[in-house]
Amino acid sequence: MSTDTYRTIDVSPIAGALGAEITGVELAHLTDTVVDEVRRAWLEHLVVFFRGQVLTPEQLLAFARRIGEPVEYPFVKGIDGFPYIIAVSKLPHETVNFGGIWHSDTVYLERPPMATMLLAREVPPFGGDTLYSNMYAAYEALSPGMQRLLDGLTAVNSSALADVSKTREDRIRDSGADAGREYVAEHPVVRTHPDTGRKALYVNVAHTARFTDMTEEESRPLLRYLFEHAVRPEFTCRFRWQVGSLALWDNRCAMHNPVNDYHGHTRTMHRITLAGDVPR
Repeated sequence: MSTDTYRTIDVSPIAGALGAEITGVELAHLTDTVVDEVRRAWLEHLVVFFRGQVLTPEQLLAFARRIGEPVEYPFVKGIDGFPYIIAVSKLPHETVNFGGIWHSDTVYLERPPMATMLLAREVPPFGGDTLYSNMYAAYEALSPGMQRLLDGLTAVNSSALADVSKTREDRIRDSGADAGREYVAEHPVVRTHPDTGRKALYVNVAHTARFTDMTEEESRPLLRYLFEHAVRPEFTCRFRWQVGSLALWDNRCAMHNPVNDYHGHTRTMHRITLAGDVPR
């Protein structure tokens, strides 16, 4: 999308499938017009990135509230004084990272989040990039016959697939408000985005256990195919973090995967999730 369609911001795509950097914006000082254009760019590109943002927790939360409604994350407590902001950290002695697998955030909830916002506070000297994948593109690349099959299916999503997605997220659940609780939700395998009206594939290897009314064994072959199909390179982009970088992505039509390739170094991010609707 050309940048001349925006009056107050500059938007530069970083890949053909999804992702764009927005410049000319200080997120600590926003007008309604800028917020409207940021939202338009976000819906167009699925994930948008900002560089060099110096934000206090108060300012980060204020920006989040201009986009949507912040909600608490079920398994991790917020930072002191800010229950909606969680610290996502990997320390030098740790070998697994938080959420280190392809996924859309917390699809095991009845109302999964609309969006996630991540701000880099400390980054390693190399590595620690995040990959994103376009689930519109993944759905649209399927054959008409496969699309018809999937359009009629729902899937069971669980927060307890530890044998598939064991990450640091699982290890620190006992620090959250809902420690020990398993969440399970059934959602369409293909969901329609409430703002764009486009269809997106909505299963992921971290949380989707099986199709509704099918066993895990029966579901496994097709799910395995969809998991691999959804992250084909041509559907993806990659973002390299710097201190002060902020990403805002749409969980309704994009997946992400933080790359765990920086052992011996610290990576600390502040994260806010924004309330969503019931997938349809």
